[in-house]
Amino acid sequence: MNEIQQEIVPISAEDQFIILNHPNASFDYSVHCHPEYEINLVTGCSGTRIVGDSEEAFSGTDLVMIGPLLPHAWKSDAVSNHVITIQFSRDMIDFPILGKRLFNPIKQLLMDSSRGLSFDGAERQALVGQIVALTKMQGFQSATTFLGILNMMANSSRKKLVSNMFEQEEIVRSSKSRRIAKVCEYMERNHREDIRLADVAALVNMSESAFSHFFKKRTGISYITYLNNLRVAQACNLLEGTTLSASEICYECGFNNKSNFIRIFTRKKGMTPIQYRKFITQMLIKY
Repeated sequence: MNEIQQEIVPISAEDQFIILNHPNASFDYSVHCHPEYEINLVTGCSGTRIVGDSEEAFSGTDLVMIGPLLPHAWKSDAVSNHVITIQFSRDMIDFPILGKRLFNPIKQLLMDSSRGLSFDGAERQALVGQIVALTKMQGFQSATTFLGILNMMANSSRKKLVSNMFEQEEIVRSSKSRRIAKVCEYMERNHREDIRLADVAALVNMSESAFSHFFKKRTGISYITYLNNLRVAQACNLLEGTTLSASEICYECGFNNKSNFIRIFTRKKGMTPIQYRKFITQMLIKY
């Protein structure tokens, strides 16, 4: 992922959402991102879907929800295919109504979409029907149908997280294991230090090999991946909120050398730390 283009979405402050219906779309758009949420439905072709650091094959029907600023693209050699895209403002997560208990599942859906969500099975087919129907609606009916789609997605039992690009904190914190919670709390407090596998394994009285297997089985990622994600997330905060140089941020976040920091950051974010700071600055100016 050498370059991530910034897409300007044609949505105004008065729009609850916009829906783009392309019966004969061509996948000629490079990897891109934007501050808005996006629901993308692709039918009638096969190819490759890129979301964050994930690259997966798709065929027939593909339905994915993308969170703000998450890089994505669909690639296919098909001459024509059908793509329906729904885009809506990142501000939706702050709407007062989402603070009500009834809307908690939708708020969680928006949070989870930061890593992309794909949908499968019979529930996906039901969602496809609602999305297609939405393309033919206007006015209040379209608004209620849109919220209904989000509710169906939020309560779907056949959805999965797509990308590991952003930090895995929400997965780990949802684990019921006290040992996992203890280790993660330790890493969060000490991520600036040199944390060895032996250190974290000793915390829970396990051997290094047993702990490595245990952590990955419970969280889906290795302990070093979690630690690196934690450090990259902190680096992003410092790149966005301070004027510290990349070299200073490197050591502030616990990386042992600048080249290692740049390599890991670029792999996770699809751009170097300097490119990320420039990108975020441009996004803040535009939006």
